[in-house]
Amino acid sequence: MDPRQSRLLVAIIDQFIQTAAPVGSRHLLSNSTEFSLSGATIRNEMRVLGDEGYLDQPHISAGRIPTAKGYRVYVKEHVAPSAQERAVRKKFLSLKEQYFRRKDQERAYEAVGLLSQMIANVAFATVPHKPGVYFMGLAHALRQIEFQQNPMLASAVAEVLEERLTNVLGKIEIDGKIRYYIGEEHLLPQFQSCAMMITRYSVRGNDGVIGILGHMRMDYAYNTVALELVADLLRTQ
Repeated sequence: MDPRQSRLLVAIIDQFIQTAAPVGSRHLLSNSTEFSLSGATIRNEMRVLGDEGYLDQPHISAGRIPTAKGYRVYVKEHVAPSAQERAVRKKFLSLKEQYFRRKDQERAYEAVGLLSQMIANVAFATVPHKPGVYFMGLAHALRQIEFQQNPMLASAVAEVLEERLTNVLGKIEIDGKIRYYIGEEHLLPQFQSCAMMITRYSVRGNDGVIGILGHMRMDYAYNTVALELVADLLRTQ
């Protein structure tokens, strides 16, 4: 295969990849400025490439399509990553960010799920790139006697989790230590019988909050260790 035939093969394969239609000489000349050849010359070169097994002609009147042999030569000798590198990298970076965002969120969900299995209270966390607070364990926590005896308190806790906890977290001090808010009525009236433990975590530079919410009669020593362990696991990159 001489250089002209090589360029012709590359042009045909490039067009076929884009259109999935057999490539004829007229179509090739109208879509490429690389060749200053007559249609007859191009048809003759196509015939030679076909005889050598690089191209195939599905029908007598149709253009040419690459064969497996043609693709092998194209990949081995003519594919230049730089030709599509910018587009590929742009697409990759977009999908990569989506991938890591999804993984960041999955880590927060899994951490809350793990914490909720360890405690008798509600586990919650803010999730990277998502508004609101994700929580688990409410049904389990509401089985405690204080909530059974006071349905209004149970309803208030559910309301805080679903509608107001984000605002509360924006008003209080949160850092890498575990902070305790016990019966803090100034935060919300619903907190007068409740307690909350919180700490900060960071995933890929995105800060979040993970914590525990329940009745004041919670096992603070146990919950402190549980929260520390899960928060440290979430912080581990």
